[in-house]
Amino acid sequence: MAGLSRVVEHRAVQYRRTFRSSVFTSFLSPVLFLTAMGLGLGGYVDASGDAVLGGLSYLEFLAPGLLAATVMQSAAFEATFPIIGGLNWQRTFHAMYATPLSPSDIALGNLVWMAIRMAMIASVFSAVIIVLGAAHSPLVVLGIPVAVLTGMAFAAPITAFSATQRTPNRFNVIFRFGITPLFLFSGTFFPIESLPDVLQPIAWLSPLWHGVDLTRGLVLGTVGQQPAQMVAHVVVLVAIVVVSTWATVRMIERRLIRG
Repeated sequence: MAGLSRVVEHRAVQYRRTFRSSVFTSFLSPVLFLTAMGLGLGGYVDASGDAVLGGLSYLEFLAPGLLAATVMQSAAFEATFPIIGGLNWQRTFHAMYATPLSPSDIALGNLVWMAIRMAMIASVFSAVIIVLGAAHSPLVVLGIPVAVLTGMAFAAPITAFSATQRTPNRFNVIFRFGITPLFLFSGTFFPIESLPDVLQPIAWLSPLWHGVDLTRGLVLGTVGQQPAQMVAHVVVLVAIVVVSTWATVRMIERRLIRG
């Protein structure tokens, strides 16, 4: 744990020097997006009827889904360029490996820092949801760790992939054909039941859908209506994080040993 904490401390010191540049993308942009979509576009959606949304306003439907989706996007970025930078450009991880720190310290320390960053973003976003009156239950506070878990279900496998790359060329594929479609079609902006029947099973396979559905249940206080499904969401997300964390440790260890 001492070695892991040193890596987290290193990432925190880095962030302290550069946090101003991430304030808009990490905090203000999602809030503005929620306001524009939930209140602006939501006014037109609400005027057309709320039967599809189960009696919810569009803001109430959108807010918890956007909480999980925003954390996912930030997690994907944290798992790409900072990792390849530490392994290839600045070779910071190699410098760490020259100290008593082990590859697992380096890998797990970076994942823990990502979780901390996701918690910061989720906390701010949850506060905005409460201020806008889109939260129906005190369980909204549990939406924060669930959003972090959702983000880590993307951060851990993407980190393992990033550790295998020498250039960032393939990151565009991840964002363009992975993160963006999932952001749009995993139940964030509309119920997946609105998708064609052939596409709904694909949406069910998305880790983001599991996170969105679970977060929405907590924020709206409906988590108790389908307890088995909510437990299944947790099991799926935890399984992804555990397996991909193991893969991350192995991939980073291989890169540090082979150079």
